Amino acid sequence: MMGRATQLRGSRILVLNWRDIRHPQAGGAEQYMHEIASRWVESGADVTWLTARTPDQPSRERIDGIRILRAGGELSVYARTALHLLRTREHFDAVVDCQNGVPFFAPLFAGADTPVVQVVHHVHQDQFATRFSAPMAALGRMLEGPVARRVYGDRAIAAVSPSTRTELRRRIGFSGPIFVVPNGTHRLPATDAFRSATPTIVVVSRLVPHKRIELLLEHLPAVVGQIPDLRVEGVGDGPERPRLQGLAADPGMQSSVRFRGRVSQKVRDDLLARAWLTTSTSAAEGWGCTVVEAAAGGVPCLALRVPGIRDSVLDGETGWLVDQPEDLGAALVDALVHLCDRSRSAAMTRACREWAACFTWERSSDLLAGVVLEEMRVTAARRDGQEPNGRFARSDMAVLVDFQTPAATDVRDSLRSTDEVVQHGDRTSVILSGCDEFDAANVLHRLGVAGGSMRPVDRRMLLAGPASLAAIDDVPPAAPDEETGVFAIWRSA
Repeated sequence: MMGRATQLRGSRILVLNWRDIRHPQAGGAEQYMHEIASRWVESGADVTWLTARTPDQPSRERIDGIRILRAGGELSVYARTALHLLRTREHFDAVVDCQNGVPFFAPLFAGADTPVVQVVHHVHQDQFATRFSAPMAALGRMLEGPVARRVYGDRAIAAVSPSTRTELRRRIGFSGPIFVVPNGTHRLPATDAFRSATPTIVVVSRLVPHKRIELLLEHLPAVVGQIPDLRVEGVGDGPERPRLQGLAADPGMQSSVRFRGRVSQKVRDDLLARAWLTTSTSAAEGWGCTVVEAAAGGVPCLALRVPGIRDSVLDGETGWLVDQPEDLGAALVDALVHLCDRSRSAAMTRACREWAACFTWERSSDLLAGVVLEEMRVTAARRDGQEPNGRFARSDMAVLVDFQTPAATDVRDSLRSTDEVVQHGDRTSVILSGCDEFDAANVLHRLGVAGGSMRPVDRRMLLAGPASLAAIDDVPPAAPDEETGVFAIWRSA
C-alpha cells in the first residue's frame, strides 16, 4: 500500500524551525524534520522552511528540494517568522511548527483556518535554567507552558517518543491529540572494522551541559581499576569539551580516554564498529538518536533511565538502564563483563540491529504526514461548521488489530490517516490510534471484518510499529461476545 506521504502531493507545507540542516549548530531536531520534509518533496509536496540565518549563510537556498528561507538571529527569527506568516497566511495548506523550547505560536499569525501541527522533541522546563538567567528562564517556562497551551489549544502535536508525550501531558498540560512519531535512523554501512579485542566504549554526543558526560568520567577511575585495558573514545564537540578534557587528565584515566572532536561519518562509523558499548548520561532527551544509531551497528547502550532514553533502550535486550547516577560505575563493569562472553554479546548485537531496523525515515515521514492530513481534516470540518468526529478523548490509547485482508479492498480508505497499516501475506495489521477495544470493534465492523484479533498497544509496540511484530499469525482470533456482540480483546499471558 502507498504511504500517507503520497497524499500530500500538491500540498504547500510550511516548516518553522529555528535552524536548518546546514546551520553550524544543527542537531537531531533539524535532521528529523529535514529527513521527513525531503521525503515529502519526493512525494510531490511543495515544502518551504523558514529559519534563522547566520552571517555566512545565504538568505535563500534549496536543499534536497526544500525551499529554505533564512532571516533573523537566534531570537529575532521568531518575530521575522510571525511577519512572514501574516503576509502569506493564505498561501500554505498546513504549517509544521517545530518547537525548540520557545514555540513560534503559528496559530496566532497563520489564521484560524490554517492547519497547524506542532512537533515537539522534548520539554525544556528544566533546561531553561541551565542556559538563561532566572528571569529569562521563568519567561521561557511560561512561553513553553501556559502561553503555548492557550495558543495551540487542541491542535495536533507530534511527539517523538512516549516520554515526550507524557511530559507534554504532565508538565505542560496539553489536552489535545498527541501522536507519537519517532525518529528514523540510517543503517551503518559495512566497514572493514570489527569489534576491538580490548573493551571499548564509544560515546557520540554534543559536549553540552545537559549531556552530563562528566558523570561517566567521574566513575571511570574505579572502572579502569577493574578493567585496566578499557578504552573510551569520545566523538563530538561543544562548549564543554575543554572542561571534560581537564577531567579526563586525571591520572586514573588519562591513558584510557580520548576526545576526538568532530570526525567524518566514516571515522565515526569505524569507531562504532569497534565498540563494545556506548553510554548515555543525559539529564533527559526526546529520543536517543545516537543510541539507536549505535544499535544499528549492533552496539548496546548503558544509560541512565531518563525520559527519551528509556524509550530508545530496551532494558536487558539492547542495553541496560541505570536508575541512579551513583550506580553507573558498577553497572559499567557488569555490562563489560557480560559482553566479554561472545555468545551473549552476539545475542545482544542481533537484538540491537533488529530494534534499530524498526526505525526508518520512510516510516517517520508517513507517520508525520498522517498527523498533518488528520489536522487538515479536522480544521476543514470546523471551518465548515461541523464538529469533527474524533477519538480525542482517548488519544493516548491505541489498539493493534490483525485480520484477514478483505478481498479487493484497500482498508486505508476506511481508516484515519493516523492509523498505521502493514500488510504481511494475506493478513493486515493496524495500529488504531485513539482507540479502546470498543472503538476498535466498531472499526472492524465498518471494514466488514467478521473475525480478527486485538491487543492493547504498549510503549514498545507504539514505537516499533506493527511491522515489527513476529508470529502475528499465532495471535488467537477474537470472537464476538455472545451478549454484546463486541470482539473480545486479546491479552498476552
